[in-house]
Amino acid sequence: MIDNDAHFIGTIRITARGDGYVSPTGRRDDSVKIDHVDLNTALHGDTVNVFRHPKKTGGEERGEVIEVMRRTKDVFAGVLEKNNGSYFFVPDDQKMYIDILIPEQSLAGARNKEKVVVRIAKWNDPKKNPEGEVIKVLGKPEDNNVEMESIVYDKGFLIEFSNKVEREALKIQASARRDIEEEAPKRKDMRGVTTFTIDPATAKDFDDAISFRELPNGNIEAGVHIADVTHYVRPGSIIEDEARKRATSIYLVDRTIPMLPEELSNDICSLKPNEDRLAFSAIFTFKKDSLAPGANPEIIDQWIGETIINSDKRFSYEEAQGVLDGKDGPFRHELKTLNVLAKNLRAERIRAGAIMIEQDEITFSLDDRGKPESVAIKVHGDTNELIEELMLLANRAVAEAMTGTPETKKRTFIFRIHPKPESDRIAELAEFLGTLGYSLKPGLTNLSHGLNTILKQSVGTEVEHIVHTVTIRSLQKAVYSTQNVGHFGLAFKYYTHFTSPIRRYPDMMTHRLVKTYLAGKTVPPNEAECYDSDARHSSEMEQRAAEAERDSIKYKQIEFMIERGGETYEGIISGVTDWGIYVEEKTTKAEGLIRLRDIGNDYYVLDKKNHAIVGEKRGKRYRLGDTVKVRIKDANLERRTVDYLLV
Repeated sequence: MIDNDAHFIGTIRITARGDGYVSPTGRRDDSVKIDHVDLNTALHGDTVNVFRHPKKTGGEERGEVIEVMRRTKDVFAGVLEKNNGSYFFVPDDQKMYIDILIPEQSLAGARNKEKVVVRIAKWNDPKKNPEGEVIKVLGKPEDNNVEMESIVYDKGFLIEFSNKVEREALKIQASARRDIEEEAPKRKDMRGVTTFTIDPATAKDFDDAISFRELPNGNIEAGVHIADVTHYVRPGSIIEDEARKRATSIYLVDRTIPMLPEELSNDICSLKPNEDRLAFSAIFTFKKDSLAPGANPEIIDQWIGETIINSDKRFSYEEAQGVLDGKDGPFRHELKTLNVLAKNLRAERIRAGAIMIEQDEITFSLDDRGKPESVAIKVHGDTNELIEELMLLANRAVAEAMTGTPETKKRTFIFRIHPKPESDRIAELAEFLGTLGYSLKPGLTNLSHGLNTILKQSVGTEVEHIVHTVTIRSLQKAVYSTQNVGHFGLAFKYYTHFTSPIRRYPDMMTHRLVKTYLAGKTVPPNEAECYDSDARHSSEMEQRAAEAERDSIKYKQIEFMIERGGETYEGIISGVTDWGIYVEEKTTKAEGLIRLRDIGNDYYVLDKKNHAIVGEKRGKRYRLGDTVKVRIKDANLERRTVDYLLV
């Protein structure tokens, strides 16, 4: 929001060098630089009021923070250090550019060199260190449990639930069986229909189940059944408040930090096999012709409402994939039929313009101390896509059913939106792809089809990685909103998150709104404002949870690489800067920096336009996506960094 030519309000980004950038428009390429001395206590992510300095001819636009309007983070995890009789807290967060002074009376029993969680208590003078207080002592650095908890606390999440929340959860759990018996006659009974779940092998919280039956006329019915969390978690309850605050579960390498207490998430809400469970369902009747390979799936009827189910089988993805691949196992016919349907749904999305970018995920095998013994790329099979397509179908159908007509489009609703890319970003992408021999017209008309064509053409070529990387970086991020602009990446006009209420608060909001509208009721204006605020909060917490997951993966990657310092690796250049090139090792996906001064055979400069560094004398070029051989120069757990050298 721009107040006038000199002042504007925005969100500040802090770099690793301690400088800040704030954009008056929200776009990174339109940012005002804030020198370290002009931050005025602003921290990464804060909402700030900026005074823009008069711009010098040809110079970078600069400004200063006049006021911190909203502090986004005041709790940090890190190490306590004693220096000359005083205690200082050194944060893990690389974007926290200043240490925090801890008065002795605020140590809470913490000792020198221990890992702790600290809250900033006072910071009025930007020329002095902030004062803080220890709110939790975690233990010794480099202990697995200490480090994983440190990551969670540093992102602003809690791990344990309060005694009040736990007591309420136990109370709900104790009355659940009777509650299900009383509720069953009021709901559509799906207990006689073949139903199963497919989840990761280690999962305990089963959000979703799939049902299947063939109808007498040859058509098929596919049901998507979702845990009815909001039946148990009521507005105004202490568990509701906790779920809203957390907004999401967090998935680290070795553990899950649940949004809901385990009495709910792993028991009464979880769609466990051979137990009656309350569900909220979207049931689709497909014309029998939809099952022909390559056919257009045709839905001739759909129903959304409350059900009671009883799952016949809990599959892992690997187990269900084995059945599809011909191994002995239950429900082979149902799985094969649904797999054909899912492939047809996927093909339909691609024809509509869905962007198809697959990104590798890694998995670790850990020893009993939490140390990584091996790293592998996760296998993404047909069963993963089967569940993915049916969840996408349900999410889209629910959003369209609730808001897809002229009479309903103004309803308060929680959309999962993915705005179209900004035109200038696509123009830059088109220009760069042109240097690789690909033609992309910058206009937004049929952009997704153009992108998919190029992505497909690049598969198997030496530039596949760079094409995928620069395409992803050109797109906007998906967020939650009460204002629908569609989902560009999925090519859906209407889309929500309905299918994971055990682990995502926006899905709980969606369930409540759908129940409200199915009952013929409306949402009061004051509640509509709350939904808007909660959508923005959920987007922020989702981002923090994703950062925590990435941090836990990076920590394990560095642990793994420390033990293998003398080996040579093949990697792909994943980033280019004016201080070096980043390389992602192909097997572990561990990203590290090769500093320009360590290349040594020339003086290299950044060619930003072509995503490369170029030697001034010899013209040697290292470009984003190039394959290089590297060895480890240094792997540092404390700094969370890996440095490579070219081989």
